Amino acid sequence: MERLNPRARSDQYGSRLNRSHSAILANIVPWLSIMLASLAPIFVIASGIPIMPPLGLLMMLAWRLVRPGLLPMWAGLPLGLFDDLFSGHVFGSGVLFFSLSMIAIEAMEARFPWSNFFQDWLTASLIVIVYLLFAMLLSGAQLSFELLSALGPQVVLSILVFPFLSRIVSRFDRMRLLRWRVVN
Repeated sequence: MERLNPRARSDQYGSRLNRSHSAILANIVPWLSIMLASLAPIFVIASGIPIMPPLGLLMMLAWRLVRPGLLPMWAGLPLGLFDDLFSGHVFGSGVLFFSLSMIAIEAMEARFPWSNFFQDWLTASLIVIVYLLFAMLLSGAQLSFELLSALGPQVVLSILVFPFLSRIVSRFDRMRLLRWRVVN
């Protein structure tokens, strides 16, 4: 006969007893997912016009809007610095805009403490539009109708991809908060 483990529980609640969150997983998942999103545009085939949305910024906004209070306000500095290394924008623009984005979201949440998905989507859309326009201006490009029309698909794709990234963030958040069995 097979001997059963005395600690194994076959009741309804035994699988949830003696479990806690993994502190490493809970702290690393948001930062790592944002950094991986900043790396994602590297693996896309280059084209003549900018089409790839700023995934690092969008992922940071999704984490900040889906899970308020998880990322500290100063998180824009190191995440923007990492994004600057791989985005191709002027060095320092990511640090500036990621930090300003975090400050803008904090100010909006102080003014309007309630929130829903459409308000978050509108906030992220406005931040991304301003980010792309100012990144274009900081690159030294002269404003023209052709340049703005070439930026249009990137803006539209960035706005449309935010709900998908919010869904991914909610899945990552669920994974982040999994309970792991504590070994005694």
